[in-house]
Amino acid sequence: MRYIASFLKIINEADVLIEKLLPFVENYTESLNTELTESSPGMTLSKSQKFWLGFCITGIILTNSINWTAFSRISIGRYKKTALSWMFRHSKIAWEHLFHFSLKIIFKVYGITKGVVSIDDSDKKRSKCTTKIFGANKIKDKSTGGFCMGQSLVFLVLVTPKITIPIGYAFHVPDPKISEWVKEDKRLKKAGVPKSKRSKKPVRSDEYPTISSISIAILKTFVQQHPEIKIEAIVADALYGNAEFMDEASKIAGSAQVISQIRYNQNISFKNSKKSVEKYFENIQPIQKTIHIRGGKGVVVLIKSARIHVCAHRKKRFVIAIKYTGEEDYRYLVASDLTWRYADIIDAFTLRWLVEVFIQDHKGNEGWGNLTKQPGKDGSYRSLTLSLLVDHCLLLHPDQVASINNKLPAKTVGSLCDIVKVDSILSFVEQIIHSDDPESHFKQISVFLKEHFVKSNDSKKHMNLKPWGNYQSSPSLKYKAFC
Repeated sequence: MRYIASFLKIINEADVLIEKLLPFVENYTESLNTELTESSPGMTLSKSQKFWLGFCITGIILTNSINWTAFSRISIGRYKKTALSWMFRHSKIAWEHLFHFSLKIIFKVYGITKGVVSIDDSDKKRSKCTTKIFGANKIKDKSTGGFCMGQSLVFLVLVTPKITIPIGYAFHVPDPKISEWVKEDKRLKKAGVPKSKRSKKPVRSDEYPTISSISIAILKTFVQQHPEIKIEAIVADALYGNAEFMDEASKIAGSAQVISQIRYNQNISFKNSKKSVEKYFENIQPIQKTIHIRGGKGVVVLIKSARIHVCAHRKKRFVIAIKYTGEEDYRYLVASDLTWRYADIIDAFTLRWLVEVFIQDHKGNEGWGNLTKQPGKDGSYRSLTLSLLVDHCLLLHPDQVASINNKLPAKTVGSLCDIVKVDSILSFVEQIIHSDDPESHFKQISVFLKEHFVKSNDSKKHMNLKPWGNYQSSPSLKYKAFC
């Protein structure tokens, strides 16, 4: 096992060569083309477009980047970076349809008919100079506590009894006028300027929707494109715990349950009086219960629950106070459908964490965490689409399909990428062996590898070609030894 781990480490740190598509990638692009053609003959992919798409998916897996120079290297110079980039920019591919037709393939293969939608947003750090990167804005850097330039994204993930799969995405760009107003309002507030003398918050432009509005739009698109999928529940964090989002999301998803969180100091109405959620639950005796988070290990929690009127929502909601072992404070879940049991609401809400696991996989293994410097709005959306198609394609890897359909544990994205890298090496070696002139083919490839993969740098450690000093005693200074 030690040698296998070392081998995989070498593969991860090197560009793996590719001359032809692996069978599962080729099958995926063929299936995608079939779906596009059946929907509209005008969206059919040409032979070169299919190969280019499959080549990019393979390139992202092997290099963990969206980088035309790296893709050119792993093709052994067969495809120039300018040609790869031109296809990305100018080829008439139905980009806006690829993602949803890819979803249809996944749903058919795994027989998916229902699931829980989990929503979350994420940031992608960029460099200080981001004039050509779409939607770059100042974001909070969680690692340092300061700020940096980056892109903000919203993801919708469908958690099903078999797989977890991304079903929607969009970039979020803050309204610059509101951002400037918030900055100035904080400054004036800190200086002691009363609210009456501070400017009012400007009206938000339609060009810059909120994260909640973006999530609603993505959800609506998914429901329209995939009416055969029943959404059993929608789960999201406290950012989405407002009346407008919960009511609209439930309506779009066919009266589905929507579960989010509210703050401890949010007011509820009880017997013609108002009090905070925290105060209301203080005098309620908790129930101790063991819950199984995402069907796994049992965890003991304290639970309080009530169907009460939430003032900000202007209606009755199911509010649940829950505290895990070792925690000091309760957190408060809020659900739109009052007919569910509290245990089922808690169980469904634990699935929300899986969207964060997907985001980690997406950044760490599917090209989005490294080089994705594609300028313009089209560049950002198309590169993001390519990286998400990698996630879909890996779900169709024979090993993954076999594991899931045979009720075995699903394989991680990282391990599938390692399998693809090994298969690519073996395929490459096989092509050399079975070529008409293996020796000539091998020499040709060896020359290319030495020219493009091996960089010769001048060393400053050695003194060759540099003047050597006179490191010995000087006869004219011998008298100094007797001073």
